[in-house]
Amino acid sequence: MATLRTRSGAAIGVLVLAAATANAQDTRPERKAAGAPVDIVAATHHDTSPPLWQIPAAPRQSPRENDAPRRLPRPRPASGEVQPDRALQAEAPSATPPVVLQDFDGVGQGFTGPAGTFTVDAAPPDTNGDVGPNHYVQIVNTDLAVFTKGGTPLLGPVPVNTLWSGFGGGCQLNNDGDPVVIYDPIADRWLISQFSVSGATGTVTNPFLQCVAVSQTADPTGSYFRYSFPYTQFNDYPKVGVWPDGYYATFNMFNAAGTAFFGAKACAYDRARMLLGLSATQQCFNTSTAFGGLLPADLDGSRLPPAGAANPVVALGAAVNQLAVWKFHVDWTTPANSTFTGPTILATSPFAEACGGATCIPQPGTTQRLDSLADRLMYRLAYRNFADGHQSLVVNHSITSGSSVGVRWYEIRLDGAGNPSLFQQGTYAPDAAFRWMGSIAQDQNGNMALGFSVSSSTLQPRVHFTGRLASDPAGQMTQGEGTLIDPVGVQLQFLNRWGDYSMMAVDPSDDCTFWYTTEYIPTSGTFNWRTRIGTFRLPGCGTTTTPPVIGLKVNGLHPTPPVVTVAGPTTLTLDVTPGTSSTAVDWYWAFASNGTLFWVTSTGVSTTPAPWFHAPPVTLSNVTLLDFTLPPASSITNILFMVDGTALVASDFITATRP
Repeated sequence: MATLRTRSGAAIGVLVLAAATANAQDTRPERKAAGAPVDIVAATHHDTSPPLWQIPAAPRQSPRENDAPRRLPRPRPASGEVQPDRALQAEAPSATPPVVLQDFDGVGQGFTGPAGTFTVDAAPPDTNGDVGPNHYVQIVNTDLAVFTKGGTPLLGPVPVNTLWSGFGGGCQLNNDGDPVVIYDPIADRWLISQFSVSGATGTVTNPFLQCVAVSQTADPTGSYFRYSFPYTQFNDYPKVGVWPDGYYATFNMFNAAGTAFFGAKACAYDRARMLLGLSATQQCFNTSTAFGGLLPADLDGSRLPPAGAANPVVALGAAVNQLAVWKFHVDWTTPANSTFTGPTILATSPFAEACGGATCIPQPGTTQRLDSLADRLMYRLAYRNFADGHQSLVVNHSITSGSSVGVRWYEIRLDGAGNPSLFQQGTYAPDAAFRWMGSIAQDQNGNMALGFSVSSSTLQPRVHFTGRLASDPAGQMTQGEGTLIDPVGVQLQFLNRWGDYSMMAVDPSDDCTFWYTTEYIPTSGTFNWRTRIGTFRLPGCGTTTTPPVIGLKVNGLHPTPPVVTVAGPTTLTLDVTPGTSSTAVDWYWAFASNGTLFWVTSTGVSTTPAPWFHAPPVTLSNVTLLDFTLPPASSITNILFMVDGTALVASDFITATRP
């Protein structure tokens, strides 16, 4: 949520909706019936950009800002009525934290890339980024950069509106922020978006805009199909998610001054047409002022939602201790059939928003407090459809925990009709430090990773993470607390903005590696934030999906049943298909001859069990294990099996007999 760059003398009035008059006391009923009206608005303009790497950087706009964030109206527990947090995890996880695979600085003060060196000119950074098969793209307020997956910057830092150079209108002229970048794993494309609100009046000729660009190819430095979608109100805090039938976006709608809240808006952009660079429309629904901070579901993994599934949209409830879940179904052929159904209310363990939704995060050596932005859920609402058929959503927000602040996280599951239920929840607050500004996601095994900021009166704001395995007890983060960076700086006077969001993404190349990015302060100061990008994996990811397959053969044969008749000279061969397992296992090779079991070692045979070798399963094809001559009236049973600890991973046997 970027703070607006206030222009001297800019007078922007209260807006009027195209279909209905709205004001700060909007009491319109929730649009939730199948026949509720949908707002259908075409993009004001669309075109195709030159390759991004060829576009000269746009002129920089450099006002410094520290306005208060645009708060959302939230119910507060009455004094003395805050109930115990039944989801609290008050002890630190005992497991060793996951190993950080790599970490490096992203865009921030002093960051240098092919386009030069970045200087901070706005706060907060609104840090987020996503990962594709070959790139990591990071975006902050004002600038973006493209990296190799090894951390080498390929493009940037350049102002975000560089991408709209030559497009015309506010998208080209303004670099207003609240940016989002997401990778579309279905189409192998990238989506980059930010709003244009400076000087807007909400009229047909001067609307508020959402600037959306979709890459033509898998290369984020290449050409983009560019769009501008109009709004009659200030479209604050946009968030975007990928779904098969659309790109879904949510907004908090305000008057031009950002002082009157009109409710939330949920929109779907016509993804199929935007992937081709064709003219496109958006379909939108509005909530009442009882709801704000909605998040659309964003797809992770290669397994798509069930055919025709609605996009789940989630927010904090209109009453305390609630989540609200909508089902957004879009029909591009017959828009009148589009629906925004809900909300379904899910009761949660009791909570109170951190800092009352405002500013209270302490730092050492200063009275300057940091903003919690706890009046809303934190980006992303990560969706995954698992091979066993269950559909899962994970999301988090910051809550009061005793005298400090912790991260409350949820897993919501959907039934076959898309109806939600709260599967598990937890509050990660293992000590007296303040943890906030989190982001959460799941890998292909259902393991969860949670990244966040940590600060206290003795700890400078730092970047940490934790996680849990799918097999762990419900509500518990068990995998230790890891560190991306523990800096020595604090944010000093007159600047309390922090965040306003971070991003946990999952690498589509292996569906196991997590990529997390957020801000930190390198040395004590003001307007000198940096960002960090780091990767890690949780134990066992990828080892249970497809076990290796062993195939033993005698003289090239493995019939069913596995018995082969030989005439004398005999060759034993081996084939192994490794599946997706990457865990090192013990391979045992043995054979039984005339009633005696022999174990094969690197130096010969033994009657004492011994592993053949210890390594990840690898692809083996027609590998000769043994050549021998079987005596008449005898048999030999050849056995090979893999063991991970005490668990049998794979095995095979075959018997050769000679009459």
